[in-house]
Amino acid sequence: MYDPSGVCDHGQVTEIGRDTLSEETFFDSVGGEETFRRLVHRFYQGVAEDELLRPMYPEDLGPAEERFALFLIQYWGGPRTYSDQRGHPRLRMRHVPFTVDRAAHDAWLRHMRTAVDELGLAPDAERQLWDYLTYAAASMINSD
Repeated sequence: MYDPSGVCDHGQVTEIGRDTLSEETFFDSVGGEETFRRLVHRFYQGVAEDELLRPMYPEDLGPAEERFALFLIQYWGGPRTYSDQRGHPRLRMRHVPFTVDRAAHDAWLRHMRTAVDELGLAPDAERQLWDYLTYAAASMINSD
């Protein structure tokens, strides 16, 4: 027997399935996986042509694009595929091998701004996404 506290009648905690929750996630409210894949794809189109950022990425951008899409999908409330495949995100640790200075930060945000703008999100959703992206970009800086 289920009770709303999440405990069944024999004292064990039950898990509430994601599809039973009534609160819509940010992921769902902005269009789900397709929106994040569009965002990341457009971002990587900019990276591919960027003289500063391009050398930081492997020759084939496809796997990096996939990882970034899966990360954002999970972060915003979608499936946990990123963690299932790669473990904890450890974003700063994964970026330590690269020199991320203010110029790289600015270039990254320039391409991301273009990608976000092209999504055409509602203003509140766009602001929430942009606030996160600017915070994340700033936290990756590891060099003067």
